[in-house]
Amino acid sequence: MSKRTRAASLTTFVAASVAFGAVLAGPADATGKDTSASKHTSTNASVKVMKAKATKARAWPKFLSASQLPPHPSSSWTAGKATDGVPDELRFCIQDTLPGYDSRYRDFRTDLETNAQQLTFVVGSSAKAKALATRLNKDIRACATRIEQSDPETEAALKDYGKLSVEEGAHAYGLHTETSWGATDINLYSVGRDGRAVTLVRWAQMGDFSDAPVKAFKKTTTTAVNKLY
Repeated sequence: MSKRTRAASLTTFVAASVAFGAVLAGPADATGKDTSASKHTSTNASVKVMKAKATKARAWPKFLSASQLPPHPSSSWTAGKATDGVPDELRFCIQDTLPGYDSRYRDFRTDLETNAQQLTFVVGSSAKAKALATRLNKDIRACATRIEQSDPETEAALKDYGKLSVEEGAHAYGLHTETSWGATDINLYSVGRDGRAVTLVRWAQMGDFSDAPVKAFKKTTTTAVNKLY
């Protein structure tokens, strides 16, 4: 059986702070000194920064939309904004892999307890992305053991749902947790890669392996990886 880990959603914004140094000679004096060159330089710097930020936004991989999550029988999905950082729900299983990577995530909710997250990393090369995906898969496979070691009152079990043939590959898993007082939760995880981008998708609700929409989740994972680039 598995462990139930609940965590409030953490939204971490990494705000870009840009300083412009405009070298001004002061107000025009009696000599009639022209300050237009300085103003032009400052304006060009502003335009370059705005273009760089726009390019970065365009270059970041696309995220799933709410309609692309496994259908819920009684509630529609809503999607949050793509946000810099890592959602709290994913930290426990992959905390050893996180430092040093740029990441963004999107949070998804239903009106009930079913929720999901998509976390995406972009690294410097395809080789680094492959290594990152390998580490994330290793983290997820080890998560049931980590859960039981951290909380003796929780039992955890992992199911490997196999590889998915999409882009540079993906892999899906199920993780069930059950506490000594009867709380039971089912989580589905997947890791996929396309070029320099790696994405991790998590779906979760109360229940056990029999409640997991594995086929639909695999379709969601395939869509998530195809949307990266």
